[in-house]
Amino acid sequence: MAEHGAVRVSDAEREEVARRLLTAHGEGRLTLVEYDERVRAAHAAVVRDDLVPLLTDLPAGAVPPARVPVQRPAPTRRPDGLRAFAPVPPGVPALPAFPGPCGSGRGAVAAWATVSAVNVLIWLAVSLGSAAVVYPWWIWVAGPWGVALALGGVGRAVARPRT
Repeated sequence: MAEHGAVRVSDAEREEVARRLLTAHGEGRLTLVEYDERVRAAHAAVVRDDLVPLLTDLPAGAVPPARVPVQRPAPTRRPDGLRAFAPVPPGVPALPAFPGPCGSGRGAVAAWATVSAVNVLIWLAVSLGSAAVVYPWWIWVAGPWGVALALGGVGRAVARPRT
């Protein structure tokens, strides 16, 4: 009959040792190099005797660190039911205000028009330079972006309160 330490180790036992090593590393008892070496050895262990030296210099039961509860203010609700943002503490610079969730939309349309025009000009230059009409690849840049802008404009128009 085999001795207790010469019994082959299971995957569950290897994982338990690796978990205890991770806890010891998190507590600052092992450096990253020591942790890495020991975890590699734990996963390479064949018999229980291979796992014993990995834990001998560590405490048997890990003491959980004391946790200090964080006091957070209760979220406030606006009259429309949405959660209000917390006020900016004094001394912290506030972010600039924008007219809407994505700005006014004019800047986005101007960017789309500029990029689309540059792409069309490049396409024209390549087509003229090769003396053949090149596949209009610029459609794949201008098309989806333009559709997204159009849908955003429709969404803003629908969401705008009617007076």
